[in-house]
Amino acid sequence: MLKEGIKGCIETVATNEKTAKALGSGGLDVFATPMMISLMEETCFKSVDSELEAENTTVGIEVNIKHLAATPVGMKVRCESELIKIENRALTFTVKAYDEKGLIGEGVHQRFIVQREKFQKKANEKLM
Repeated sequence: MLKEGIKGCIETVATNEKTAKALGSGGLDVFATPMMISLMEETCFKSVDSELEAENTTVGIEVNIKHLAATPVGMKVRCESELIKIENRALTFTVKAYDEKGLIGEGVHQRFIVQREKFQKKANEKLM
């Protein structure tokens, strides 16, 4: 059952493939901001997906994130999320990312509940 207070947590490792240099979002070998945001979205998505009806899923609609500290290659990164607001089909989460030394990013992420087939069909219609 979908309810406020649901929490999620996912860990990854900052690898060479996940650096700002590799992704083109910067020139340094540090965990890239786009990777941190992706980890945050994944954590939120996975935290609620099993609580939805089978025909539904969520899509990200907004991110408001601050990347506060750099993480070198080889260090673990952990993301924690909490569902703080449910308004009709809109879900609002707080998210925080940590490396082994402390907080590296935080913010708010919003997702929207959609019907899988209907959403995919509408997206695919753009190809016609």
